[in-house]
Amino acid sequence: MPYTKIQTEKLSQSVVRQIEQLILRGILRPGERLPSERELSDRMGVSRPSLRDAVADLQTRGLLVSRAGAGIYVAEVLGSAFSDALVQLFASHDEAVFDYIAFRRDMEGLAAERAARLASDTDLKVVDVIFQKMEAAHLKRDPTDEAALDAEFHLSIIEASHNVIMLHMMRSMYDLLRQGVFYNRQMMFRNRTTRDMLLDQHRAINTGLQARDPHAARAAVEAHLTYVELSLSDQIKADRNEAIAQQRFEHERTR
Repeated sequence: MPYTKIQTEKLSQSVVRQIEQLILRGILRPGERLPSERELSDRMGVSRPSLRDAVADLQTRGLLVSRAGAGIYVAEVLGSAFSDALVQLFASHDEAVFDYIAFRRDMEGLAAERAARLASDTDLKVVDVIFQKMEAAHLKRDPTDEAALDAEFHLSIIEASHNVIMLHMMRSMYDLLRQGVFYNRQMMFRNRTTRDMLLDQHRAINTGLQARDPHAARAAVEAHLTYVELSLSDQIKADRNEAIAQQRFEHERTR
C-alpha cells in the first residue's frame, strides 16, 4: 500500500522551515542579526530548547552563524557567488563593466515588468518610500546617500517581482557593485546634471510601477541603464584622454 503513517513534526523543524522561508524570500538578509533567544522564542511561540535545536540545525547547514558575544546572524551566503579571481578579472577589464550593465538591463527590466503585474500594494509602497528618500537625499546633495539609496531602490523592485532566484542572484551582483568592483557609483552623483537626470529616470520607473504599467516600468528601467552605460563610456574615454594629455604636458614641460 502506498501509504505511510503521518509523523508529527517537531516544533524545532517548524522553526527551521519558517527561518528558511524568511531567508529564501529575502526578508532576513545576509549579515542580519536575529532577535535575542528570549524575544525570538516569544515571537514564534516555542520553547527555548526547541529554538536552540532549530538554530543548531541551521548553523550546521551554513545558513546561520554565531558570533561570540554578539548573537546569531544570517550567514553571508552570497559571498560564494563569484571567486576572488573572477572578481579581480571583473575589476580590471572594461568589457566586464558593460556586460554587467547589459545583464542588469535585461534582468531588472524583467523584474520591473513582473513587479508592475505581481507586486502587492505594500511592495509598491516600499518602492515609493525609498524613492521619496532619494528625493530628500538629492536635495541634500549627498552622493554617498544617493548611491546607497540607488541600490536600495533597484533591489526593492527585484524583491517586488517575487522571484527568489532572481532576488538572490541580483543581491550578489549588487554586493560587487557596492564594493566598487565595476565602477564608482558615487562619481555619477557628483555631477549636477547627471544627478538630475538620474533622479528623473528613477521617478519614471517609480511612476510606471505605481501605475501598474508593465511596459512603462520596463522601458523606464532599460532607458535608465542605457543612460548609465553611455555615461560610463563617456567617463572612461574622458579619463583616457586626460591621461594622454597629462603625458603630452609632461613631455612638453621637460623638453
